[in-house]
Amino acid sequence: MGVALTRSAQWTAAGYGTRTLEITPLNEAILKEIIMFVESFIYKHPQEAKYVFVEPLEWKTNLDPSAFESGYIVREICLKPTIVKNDIELLKHFSGKGEQTVLESIDYTSDYEFSNGCRAPPWRQIHGEICYVLVKPHDVETLCITCSAEGVFLNGGKTDDEGEINYERKSEIYKDLVTFLKEKSAKFSENMSKQDVRFSGEWKKKEALKEAPKKEEAAALQKALPASGKSVLEKNQINFGKSQMTKRLEPSLNWKATVDFKKHKSLLRDTQEEKHGGRLERSGPPVSHRRAQLVCKSAEKIEEIISGSSSESEEDEEPPDHRQEANVDLPSEYWQIQKLVKYLKGGNQIATVIALCSMKDFNLAQETCQLAIRDVGGLEVLINLLDTDEVKCKIGSLKILKEISHNPQIRRNIVDLGGLPIMVNILDSPHKSLKCLAAETIANVAKFRRARRAVRRHGGITKLVALLDCAQNSGELAQSSLCDARDVEVARCGALALWSCSKSYMNKEAIRKAGGIPLLAGLLKTSHENVLIPVVGTLQECASEESYRAAIKAERIIENLVKNLSSENEQLQEHCAMAIYQCAEDKETRDLVRLHGGLKPLASLLNNTDNKERLAAVTGAIWKCSISKENVTKFREYKAIETLVGLLTDQPEEVLVNVVGALGECCQEYENRVLVRKCGGIQPLVNLLVGINQALLVNVTKAVGACAVEPESMMIIDRLDGVRLLWSLLKNPHPHVKASAAWALCPCIQNAKDAGEMVRSFVGGLELVVNLLKSDNKEVLASVCAAITNIAKDQENLAVITDHGVVPLLSKLANTNNDKLRRHLAEAISRCCMWGRNRVAFGEYKAVAPLVRYLKSNDTNVHRATAQALYQLSEDADNCITMHENGAVKLLLDMVGSPDEELQEAAAGCISNIRRLALAIEKARYT
Repeated sequence: MGVALTRSAQWTAAGYGTRTLEITPLNEAILKEIIMFVESFIYKHPQEAKYVFVEPLEWKTNLDPSAFESGYIVREICLKPTIVKNDIELLKHFSGKGEQTVLESIDYTSDYEFSNGCRAPPWRQIHGEICYVLVKPHDVETLCITCSAEGVFLNGGKTDDEGEINYERKSEIYKDLVTFLKEKSAKFSENMSKQDVRFSGEWKKKEALKEAPKKEEAAALQKALPASGKSVLEKNQINFGKSQMTKRLEPSLNWKATVDFKKHKSLLRDTQEEKHGGRLERSGPPVSHRRAQLVCKSAEKIEEIISGSSSESEEDEEPPDHRQEANVDLPSEYWQIQKLVKYLKGGNQIATVIALCSMKDFNLAQETCQLAIRDVGGLEVLINLLDTDEVKCKIGSLKILKEISHNPQIRRNIVDLGGLPIMVNILDSPHKSLKCLAAETIANVAKFRRARRAVRRHGGITKLVALLDCAQNSGELAQSSLCDARDVEVARCGALALWSCSKSYMNKEAIRKAGGIPLLAGLLKTSHENVLIPVVGTLQECASEESYRAAIKAERIIENLVKNLSSENEQLQEHCAMAIYQCAEDKETRDLVRLHGGLKPLASLLNNTDNKERLAAVTGAIWKCSISKENVTKFREYKAIETLVGLLTDQPEEVLVNVVGALGECCQEYENRVLVRKCGGIQPLVNLLVGINQALLVNVTKAVGACAVEPESMMIIDRLDGVRLLWSLLKNPHPHVKASAAWALCPCIQNAKDAGEMVRSFVGGLELVVNLLKSDNKEVLASVCAAITNIAKDQENLAVITDHGVVPLLSKLANTNNDKLRRHLAEAISRCCMWGRNRVAFGEYKAVAPLVRYLKSNDTNVHRATAQALYQLSEDADNCITMHENGAVKLLLDMVGSPDEELQEAAAGCISNIRRLALAIEKARYT
């Protein structure tokens, strides 16, 4: 009875020592029954209750299970990964499109399979969960199902925002997948009944194929195990939480890339190796036997294994994934590292430390060595070591994980195996070396989004920010002899991890809320460049958010960033420049950079072009600082504009985007436009119009447009066919490129020698411009309206765009609240009124009343453009009536007194037309 209850209960695999009962509904039901039985037993059978059992009572019975009536607890955990996998494979075989298939589709939520056959993450495997599948029946919505040792049930599905599984159970538990689906889908049940014979037959075939290898494996293992292998060694054992489970699901990193006969082949090979004493067995024998084998191996034997080459055939090694299958000639280090991993699995403390030290001596930066650890399940062992009480083992494990986690695939494996929560917990350790190693490893692993999210969810951001405080209490870090070098190193590692984590918006907020900005600002005062680099790197990432930029100004961080631009460390210069680039979106910050003398070092750094990453950062900082005219004047004084023109060729796109952006800002001033032309900058700018980089095209069109304001530069642009290239960019799929190209065309048309003929020379160009009025993008619409205003100055072109339907398209845009669009739309309407009956047509398309409302805007430019448009429209009597009905006269009277002469004149002219019509109507009434 006790054995039966033990099997029925659910046990946790977490922690050390003896397993404990999990808090689950099943266990609660079992315990409740036991308590009720014991409490009533004392009173019902007082005599028998006095007996004390010193050992389990056993007896034999001939009772059949059918003899038991309902009410007895009969529940056995029978589902195993192999059974679940077979069911899913068979269901896939009978799924697909068509009425006769049992399902439309069935797929795992994860492609990663552990060596135990499970696909659930390790922290769910301890709850007995095996995998999660998405099933699409023919007659119901997609079901997200949990397959566990306890049975099959519906879970909460995938979350919409992050696509993760909601593990909460949402249905009853069914004995297997087929039973569950029959209950949930009538169509599945119907089609399954038709397929039952085939389904059962396929299942039996699979079972028969599995039986033969199992018998052979058992025989081989029995033959391979010597009698001495049965002993159990207790001394110097490391207590692994998960390794205590012998019959439960164990997560492992072995990739399930082979089929059963390959496992069988590997097992037989390992058994033969055990016979000859050359290798430890991979799997199968009891844990105690492996530990006994491991202890018998001395440190000398380990060194012998490392130094010597394997005598076994390399072809017998089983590649865990396709990369290794394709590579037959793997180096000897691959096999030597895999042997060391086997020593780690044994659990002996001395052997583990020696194996870790030996493994660290390999070049772990090589992918071959990294994959060797992963392929044999070493990652799981290394992560398990982090969960022990042995500090030396933790340090050794973290040193290895830190090195190999530079590999993107290894990083993902570490997250899948639940390594990050353990590392986050180590950040609380009193051992500073452990804190540093854990933080550095987190810095490597948190290079992708899911890892960064995991760090935040397990409280890692707050703990990492706390590490920055280690070096804060010693005064000036640069000079204090009291400051422990280890504290500085802890702060450095914390900043390094925060740098990686800060690439996520949510993590940036978490850093700010944890008080990270003042601590980062304090660390900027240090002279330790290896500390400054991650600190500035973190600030650089965070400065993309407006809330951070305000805090950076408040903490006087800009001053220190400017100071470190003069450092001799190129990486530090790069990150300081990049941080300034991020912060200089704000005018006050741009002024601070100038006031603290930051523009001159930025200009001087332009001359060092070998380091492209630093050059990109420096040119980016110059671009953003150039938005302020005062800074442009300084850059001209430091000869930076000439240097920027020289960087327009033979540079990567990351640099070109910033260089052209800076020139676009500088060329807003006449002196700089002339300077760019004299330095030969027009031709390389026009040459860049044929690129495909969106950001570069936006900046280069702006720069070309700025240069086109100067007539002599415009002549060069026209000669180089620059206007045609700009016009062709109106076809670009990116709205920002379209808008920027349309804005650039405006000065080109204004300053071209024969603008009307030039525009007409572009076949289909006018129709293209008119059709852009159908865009949904406000910036595109405003820029195209501005272009139409300039195009319509030529009567012939105005006639063409009228034929293309410009009037109804402009009228359709009239109901807008965007002042920028209002201004340029009003200007376009004003100009288009100059042809034929367009004035009347605008009234017919109901564009007049919305224009009157523009006069209520707070923008003087909108007032001027609207008054001019209304003046032109008021030449039509019906339009005058509409204006009067919508209260235009009162609004225009207020504008007659404006200091803007153009606005005065247009408002007065419009009122005059309305008044003249009113007088004519009055006169007609009396005559």
